[in-house]
Amino acid sequence: MQRSALVFALFFSFALHAQDRITGRTWATRSEVIAQNGMACTSHPLASQAAIDILKKGGTAIDAAIAANACLGLMEPTGCGIGGDLFAIVWDAKTKKLYGLNASGRSPKNLSLAYFQEKGLTSIPAYGPLPVTVPGAVDGWFELHNRFGKLPMAEVLQPATNYAETGFPVTELIAYYLQLSARRFNDYPNFKSTYMPGGKAPEKGDIFRNPGLAKTYRLLAEKGRDAYYKGPIGQTIAQFIQEQGGFLSTEDLAAHQSEWVEPVSVNYRGYDVWELPPNGQGIAALQMLNILEGFEFKPQEHGTARYIHLFSETKRLVYEDRARYYADPAFSNVPVEQLLRKDYADKRRQLINPDRAGTKVSAGIPLPDNTIYMTVADKAGNMISLIQSNYRGMGSGMVPPGLGFMLQDRGELFSLDPAHANVFAPGKRPFHTIIPAFVTKDGEPFLCFGVMGGDFQPLGHVQIIQNIIDFGMNVQEAGDAPRIDYAGGNSDPTGAATGANSERGRILLESGIDYDVVRQLMQMGHQVGFGMGGYGGYQAIRWDPARRVYFGASESRKDGCAIGY
Repeated sequence: MQRSALVFALFFSFALHAQDRITGRTWATRSEVIAQNGMACTSHPLASQAAIDILKKGGTAIDAAIAANACLGLMEPTGCGIGGDLFAIVWDAKTKKLYGLNASGRSPKNLSLAYFQEKGLTSIPAYGPLPVTVPGAVDGWFELHNRFGKLPMAEVLQPATNYAETGFPVTELIAYYLQLSARRFNDYPNFKSTYMPGGKAPEKGDIFRNPGLAKTYRLLAEKGRDAYYKGPIGQTIAQFIQEQGGFLSTEDLAAHQSEWVEPVSVNYRGYDVWELPPNGQGIAALQMLNILEGFEFKPQEHGTARYIHLFSETKRLVYEDRARYYADPAFSNVPVEQLLRKDYADKRRQLINPDRAGTKVSAGIPLPDNTIYMTVADKAGNMISLIQSNYRGMGSGMVPPGLGFMLQDRGELFSLDPAHANVFAPGKRPFHTIIPAFVTKDGEPFLCFGVMGGDFQPLGHVQIIQNIIDFGMNVQEAGDAPRIDYAGGNSDPTGAATGANSERGRILLESGIDYDVVRQLMQMGHQVGFGMGGYGGYQAIRWDPARRVYFGASESRKDGCAIGY
C-alpha cells in the first residue's frame, strides 16, 4: 500500500514537472512558430490564414497584410475596420530601408473650435457624429499596395469578401465584445441591422455574415480607393453624418491623402528601435527607452520591485512630455529631435529617486537643436508592421446605411483648450494612440512588432524590447510575460496645456507578479492595483539572419495565432 502510494507520488510529481515550460518561465503559453518562407501574426486565426494564402499565391507581405486587415475588419469589428485609421512601417528588402505611412484622417473643415465653445462643451463627445474624422485606412491600403503590392487588389480583398458573404464563426473574445457593444449602440441607427442578426448580438460559434461589407469590398476591388473618397461610399458616409448632426462632408473625404513619413529611432543597447513621429505617440516609447538605458537590469530582474518602480517613474516623466508636445506637426512645432536626444534623457533621468515614488512631475523643456495590430513577412524578406483601429473599440456608433462598417471617433482625442498643441482645428489630425514598431540591428531587420491597447501602447513596446534585450526572453515569452501598466498621472492628451505637476498615479499589475513585490512597491510609496484586461494585444516576427528563418509570436490574451509558411 505504502509502495503504491510512493509510486503514485513519484509519477504525479514527474507528470507535473513534464508539463512545465522547458524554459522555466511558468507564465509562458506556447513555443514560437518558426518558418522559412513567410509568417503572419494576427489576432484572428482566419485572418492569419488568409495572409498565408496570399503569400502562397505569390503576394508580398504587404498584399498579405491588407488581406488580413480586411478580414479583421469583418471578423473583429470591435477593434478595427475601414471606418478607422491606419499606420504602418514597411521593411523593403530590395532597398534595405524602412518606410513609414501615416494614414490617419483629418477633422471636418467646416467644424470649428467656436462650435464646441458655443455649445458649452469642455471635451468632444466620445460617441455620435461630432468625433468622426475622415477614415484613412482604405487610402492607406491603396498607398501600401501601389508601392509594395504585387497581386491585383481584387485578389487581395477576395478572402474577406468571401467570408463576408458566406459567413464565419465568431470567436469567444469577439462575441464578448460584440455583446458589450450591442448594449452601448443598441439604439444607434443601422447598428442592429449590421451587427445584430435576428435582433441579438452573435454568440461564440455563431455564423456571422455582413453582406453590406461584402458589397463595399467588391466596390473597392472594382473601382479603387476613389469609390470610397470620391464615389458612392463617401457620399453615403457624408450624407449620413450630416443627417445625424455632424459636419463630415464629401469635400473632406475627397481632399484626404495619406502621408509617407520617415520613421524615427533611438539606439537601445545596440538595437535601433523605430517608431513613427507624431501625430502618434510612438516617440513616447523611444523617450522611455532612452531614460531606462541609463539603468542596468539583470536577466533575473523582470517583475522585481526595482524594475517596476523605475519603469513606472519613467512612464510618468515621458507622459508629461506627451501631454504637452505631441500633436499634428502640420499645426504645431513638435520638437521630436530634441525629445529623443540622449542628453535630454540624462536630464530627465535625474528626477527619478531609485528608492521612492515621486510626487508631482511636470513636462521637461527639450534641449535646443480597444485596435488590432498585425505583422507579416514574406520569402523575399519584406516585412510590415501594421496597426489599424476605430478607437474605443467599435468607434463612434455611426454606421452608414448599407456599407457594413462603423466610423471611428478619433476626434474625441482633440483638446478644446485653445493653448494646447492638440487643440481642435479644421482639417487637423488628432493625437493618435495607435503605433507600429520595428527594430533593426546593424542595418538589418531584427523584430517587427506592435502592442495594441490605447494609452498602454508605448508601455507595451518598451516592455517587449526590455523583455527580449534585457531579460533574455524569446519572442513569444516576451509577449506572455506579466505586464505593467500605470494609470493616472498626465495620461490625457486633451488635458491641461502645460501638463504640469500631475499627481502620482497607480501601478496596475497583471497576475504573475509576486505579492512580496507588491508589498515592496507600496513601501516605496506606490499605489498598486490589479487589472482585468487593458494590457494590450501583441504580435511579432523576428528574423534570424544566421538560420534565415522567421520566428513568429501571437498574443495569448487574444484569439489569434502566428502561422508560418
